[in-house]
Amino acid sequence: MFRSPLFLTTALYLTALPVAAHAAERADPGDTAWMLISTALVLVMLPGLALFYAGMVRAKNVLSTSMHTFAAMAIIGVQWVVIGYSLAFGGSGRFIGGLGNMFLAGIGPDSVTGTIPTYVFAMFQGMFAIITPALISGAVAGRMKFSSYCIFILLWATLVYDPLAHWVWGEGGWLLEMGALDFAGGTVVHLSSGLSALILAIALGKRHGFPHERMAPHNLPMTLLGAGLLWFGWFGFNAGSALSAGGSAALAFTTTQTAAAAGALSWLLIEWRLAGKPSALGAASGIVAGLVVITPAAGFVTPGWALVMGLMAGAVCYSGVMLKHKLGYDDSLDAFGVHGVGGAFGALATGIFATVGASSLLTGDPHQLWVQILGVLAAGAYAAIVTIILLWIIDKTLGLRVSKEEEIIGLDQTLHSESAYDI
Repeated sequence: MFRSPLFLTTALYLTALPVAAHAAERADPGDTAWMLISTALVLVMLPGLALFYAGMVRAKNVLSTSMHTFAAMAIIGVQWVVIGYSLAFGGSGRFIGGLGNMFLAGIGPDSVTGTIPTYVFAMFQGMFAIITPALISGAVAGRMKFSSYCIFILLWATLVYDPLAHWVWGEGGWLLEMGALDFAGGTVVHLSSGLSALILAIALGKRHGFPHERMAPHNLPMTLLGAGLLWFGWFGFNAGSALSAGGSAALAFTTTQTAAAAGALSWLLIEWRLAGKPSALGAASGIVAGLVVITPAAGFVTPGWALVMGLMAGAVCYSGVMLKHKLGYDDSLDAFGVHGVGGAFGALATGIFATVGASSLLTGDPHQLWVQILGVLAAGAYAAIVTIILLWIIDKTLGLRVSKEEEIIGLDQTLHSESAYDI
């Protein structure tokens, strides 16, 4: 083993590269503490997402749906350290980083990014990389092969998420250089995952029995608990994206809370008016809609405009969810309706309402809105094209969908030999 050329090459790569200090200053203890907490908060969003999605499926698919999120924690958690961070933040190219920080080589305890240790920055960004492909799983619940899903998210994270993260946040990224505003991931996280989820839902086809067979959520208290954990963790997601414990984080914290509450209120009022009764699922969906829409604008808008964006989020994302009934596709858990539509709307609304540290249409700068439109179109088109190619390849090799018999029995038993409830 120790004579293997591959082993020797990897060992030399991991040990011989010099440790690079990204700044002469030492890390600020306060900022470091806040970012460690924020990183943990974003991690909490992942079991929150698992509960949120699992409560909305039928009892026979609870564990398989939860496994989509936990598989992403394992697979992308490793991918990010091996190559993902390096591709996203390891260089200064216009479209991609580089390979200089594979295995986090070149980074040590004294390396600093801004005012925090680079290790903390890498782990914080890694949580974003994990949750983004996990969001896609909401469109495929109950009918996708687990093996194909695992391969898909690994390739998608490497070929879609990592380049997009570099475009918007990485040194030299072309959208960053153009001036695109995305405080915490409206285009990088939500638009890309939501649009890819739509494509995957169409490629898989409808669930057996949809829409004629009743497929009501089996455990809405579970979904509400998941929504609460997502709300809680989102403070790290958005306020942590300030990368320091200062006024920008405080603003993002405030706008996040405001938009989430407004999104839930808006969704409930619309549902009450159109359906006759407000629902628990509507409350949970409205919370997430408000959070998604404010994400790209969290550090750029005032609380007043965050309130407006949150109220609009409920209406926009509710309409986005209703599209599946009009157009006939089966987005099982509304990944596109909330994340795809909400992410695009939030990015565009940032170009309209940004007044803190940035200009917008509201401040007399229509060019910023144009840049936001370009960013949405570019990120959406790139994610869509690569997703289509990946799905074609996987379908031709492994296949995408389980058999009809497996789907009817339920994926907990047929794919994992387990059952969520033994009653």
